[in-house]
Amino acid sequence: MENIFFDSWHSLVRSFIITILAYFTMVIMLRVTGKRALSKMNAFDFIVTVALGSSLATVALNKNVALLDGALVFFLLLFLQYLITFLSVRVKLVKKIVTSSPSLLLYKGEILSDQLISERITLEEIHVAARKKGISSLKEVDAIILETTGDLTIISDIHPAQAPTMEEVKNVPRNNS
Repeated sequence: MENIFFDSWHSLVRSFIITILAYFTMVIMLRVTGKRALSKMNAFDFIVTVALGSSLATVALNKNVALLDGALVFFLLLFLQYLITFLSVRVKLVKKIVTSSPSLLLYKGEILSDQLISERITLEEIHVAARKKGISSLKEVDAIILETTGDLTIISDIHPAQAPTMEEVKNVPRNNS
């Protein structure tokens, strides 16, 4: 139980300096890798974000991990994210492995209960999304889609010209009548 509150001044100074340096190293690397690293997250992006946070904490608190080792881990995680996203926009199989498909939860005013259950979305969450868009009745809505980021998109009126935006959405009736 010794050193529970204070180890040494050296330890405090090291934590102070390394945390600041590691933080700015990560910020610079995130800026260099582009907006994608900071965008709304799918599951893959979330995992990278958690891993970066864990790595930053390890570098800041573990006396056995040098700043350069931490910077290498930051670089590798961001490089792998860049590589996977680079491949996912060029290779359909990679995209399919890394990201999920959007799911239709409501169509032409009718809730698709099986989809709500499958996606673990409650009717209350649907109502909240509708209220945020100023919609008082779900009968006014042509589609509600659960996006790959977890956002709910509400489409009040599906026109034939908008149909291409629905191509990747699971369970969409293909005869937009």
